[in-house]
Amino acid sequence: MALSDADTDPTGTTPGIVMSREEVLAAEETRLASWATWSSRSRGRRITEPIDPLRTDFQRDRDRIIHSTAFRRLNGKTQVVVSDTGDHYRTRLTHSLEVSQIARGIARSLRLNEDLTEALALAHDLGHTPFGHSGGDVLDELMRPDGGFEHNRQSLRVVDRLEIKYPDFEGLNLTYEVRESIIKHARPFHGPDYDPYRPDEGPCLEAQVVDQADGIAYMSADLDDGLRASIIRLDELESEVEMWRFARDAALARYPNVGGRLLELKVTAQLISILVSDLVDHTRKRLEADTTTDLERVRAATEPFATFSPEITRMEYGLRGFLHDRFYTHYKVCRMRNRARVMIKGLFQAYSKSPELMPPRFRTLGESDGLPRAVADYVSGMTDRYAQKEYALLFQPGAGSLDP
Repeated sequence: MALSDADTDPTGTTPGIVMSREEVLAAEETRLASWATWSSRSRGRRITEPIDPLRTDFQRDRDRIIHSTAFRRLNGKTQVVVSDTGDHYRTRLTHSLEVSQIARGIARSLRLNEDLTEALALAHDLGHTPFGHSGGDVLDELMRPDGGFEHNRQSLRVVDRLEIKYPDFEGLNLTYEVRESIIKHARPFHGPDYDPYRPDEGPCLEAQVVDQADGIAYMSADLDDGLRASIIRLDELESEVEMWRFARDAALARYPNVGGRLLELKVTAQLISILVSDLVDHTRKRLEADTTTDLERVRAATEPFATFSPEITRMEYGLRGFLHDRFYTHYKVCRMRNRARVMIKGLFQAYSKSPELMPPRFRTLGESDGLPRAVADYVSGMTDRYAQKEYALLFQPGAGSLDP
């Protein structure tokens, strides 16, 4: 069971059978590679806190993320297929767990810091809006006069400003490495948001792994969800997607008598295995090509170390294109996107015109951070269900009330 910050021994001592923080840190130094991010070398927190006698700082960050309100809300936020259309489609929460599982496996193979990797994977989507990327696109349009909206920046704002769990500081007071990795999603790192995070440096290798694991997770999951929803057709996959055929042949080599839905599931599972194995192998070769590679050299590189081989990159690109043409822009998904656009725009405009419709905390945020940003904070934090009910309350008379 994860410890809360209250579950610490005030004497700083632990029984001999329990692995102390110092022992965990010492074990890291023998287990982790030179290119990993060691907990003992963290750049620390914005506000200094007493150390935990059992957990490293990255383990503590992971626990704070899991216990955050924003993390729980991910269960009610759409990945691609809106959750109210079926119980078995991915949500932002299940996607984050899948990213964490994939990323930890990669980190273990490359001798990276698994605890930091897990924290980054679980935090990477905290700033996402309801209704998937559609909600974020609409908020970005509405917020362009006021700095725009981007879910990675919003994730950092969630952990730095919006979460309320501690009397001594706002946010979760996470380590530099976690906060930096959340925002350093894509180069170039230009703008005031990046200034506190050494914009001349690239992200650590753990962050690069999470970024690739994110793609592996959503491509395989979107294939599965698209097939389940009968939006993606199997004959189109067979004829148009080389990556699918490659994974299908690998699955049939292991399960020659499997067919139907079970074969589809084994092909998507094999797809994950192929991508993970290739990423680990190609990244390892790049790291070992220079025997002096360490964390500083990883950060100084202008291109990421964690990449696929050229052949897999080509096939992956083809799969991404297929998903865009056959899934993300399918008329059924576009209808969901349009519904999201209408609701998000309506809510944003209503709260901007009448801030008293928002809870007191967001009205206070509006006074300090500007009303548009506070409205974006409120709307982006909603689950799909809450946004739908708020929209009904404001625009459909007689729909009833909803407690905040």
